[in-house]
Amino acid sequence: MPHPVMFRDDDFGLADVRRIALGFPQASEKCSHGRPVFCAPKKIFTWYGGNSKATGEIVAFPHSVIIKSSETERPALEQDGRFFYPMYLGPYGWLGLDLTAAKVDWDEIAELIDMSFRLVATATLISRLDHRTEGTT
Repeated sequence: MPHPVMFRDDDFGLADVRRIALGFPQASEKCSHGRPVFCAPKKIFTWYGGNSKATGEIVAFPHSVIIKSSETERPALEQDGRFFYPMYLGPYGWLGLDLTAAKVDWDEIAELIDMSFRLVATATLISRLDHRTEGTT
């Protein structure tokens, strides 16, 4: 039985998350478990929307971005109250950022998505990203 779709194209922040995520080499979007996910090319590097069960009850974060975090960055991100531990994904190094918790800094979101992409993408895609980035500076 497929999951129900749990987003609308006009959801807060989704267009910006799409613009950022789809700007990475060979990035694509699909719907997984009822939510938009962004892949590089077959591995997910960003989710839009999620839930947490850290307090024992399920709390929905429909307007959030879920990223894979590096082991060095994770402790600092976990101290930031905007972040949450996403259900099912948290134990695998993923963190969610509630886009409604504060004014959104889209440059920060882009950096977080970049970190996540680099943790799942192939060396070839990372090299392509680095080469493209070097050409713009």
